Formats: sequence, structure tokens, C-alpha cells
Amino acid sequence: MASVHGAAGYCARMPYRITCVCLGNICRSPVAEVVLRDRITAAGFADQVVVDSAGTGAWHIGHDMDPRSRAVLDAHGYVHNHRARQIGPGWLQAANGPDLLLAMDAANVADLDRMIRGAGTADSKLRMLRSFDPDLADIAEPDERLDLADPYYGGPADFTHMLRAIEKAADGFVDGLLRGARER
Repeated sequence: MASVHGAAGYCARMPYRITCVCLGNICRSPVAEVVLRDRITAAGFADQVVVDSAGTGAWHIGHDMDPRSRAVLDAHGYVHNHRARQIGPGWLQAANGPDLLLAMDAANVADLDRMIRGAGTADSKLRMLRSFDPDLADIAEPDERLDLADPYYGGPADFTHMLRAIEKAADGFVDGLLRGARER
């Protein structure tokens, strides 16, 4: 089995923990969690990488994901089960806290950066999800061109566009894991 240790430039403990983060944890980050977990499982890393999600805001704690997010995942055959959670300093300070925080947009990066500094921990690496999209790899983070648009006020096409952007980034992330594993 390939190892995640050192893959894609990370020095990972086992399991390697990833938290996908957006504002309310009902649209973008739960879809990113589902897609990334699907890709990681398909690549054979499921026992080495744990993926979850949270929001920076408290509005939707305990709620299911947005029905349009569920619909787009269902339409594309993804399995999901979600209850919205809020990330906070305690999440970052916990012994099983994330190794990698994947922010959905530059505003989330700013919120998470403040949270990391306030928690007094630098253990979590902070990246923008779309920085793993090979077509966007030349854009330095954080940059609003890497933002994953929030589809909350949009329609079904916006949710499909969100899913496609997440899939590209997730594929790029997993390609990095596979390249790292082959290089070992």
C-alpha cells in the first residue's frame, strides 16, 4: 500500500487529517469532503487519510447540507451523510486536529489564519482547495482567482459548476498523493 507520508509535499502522521472549510458547512465544504473522500478511497488511501468538513460560521450547526448540494451529489452517484459543524480554536488544538485545512475561498483563508494564530498552534497547514486544480497551479495562494464560488444564492447550474470545480481540485490533490507514493 502506498504511504501518504511525504506525499504531495506533506509530512503526515497517520491517519492524515483533512478538514474542508467554507462559511456555513452546508454547500461547498460538505461537497468537497464527499468528493475528496471518494477520490482518496478510489486511490487506495482510505485507511491513511481522514476527510471531514466544517464551517467558520454557526448558522447551520446540526443541519443537513443544502438540498441542492445533496441533489448534485446524488445525481452524480456520490454517497453522503452530513451534519453541519463549526470549526473553532479547540478543533485546531485537539490531539486529532487537522493536518491540512482546505479553504474554499480567500475569506475562509483569512478567517482560518486568524483562528490558527489565536489558537497558538501552527500544526495545521492552510491551503485553498482550488490550488490543487492543475489548471490553476500557477496562482499563488491566497488569491481570489482560486475562490470556489458560493452557490448558495444560485441555481442548479451553480451547484453543478461547484461540483465540477471540486472534482478537478480533488483529482489534482490525489494525483499529488500518487506521485509522492511512486517517488518513495
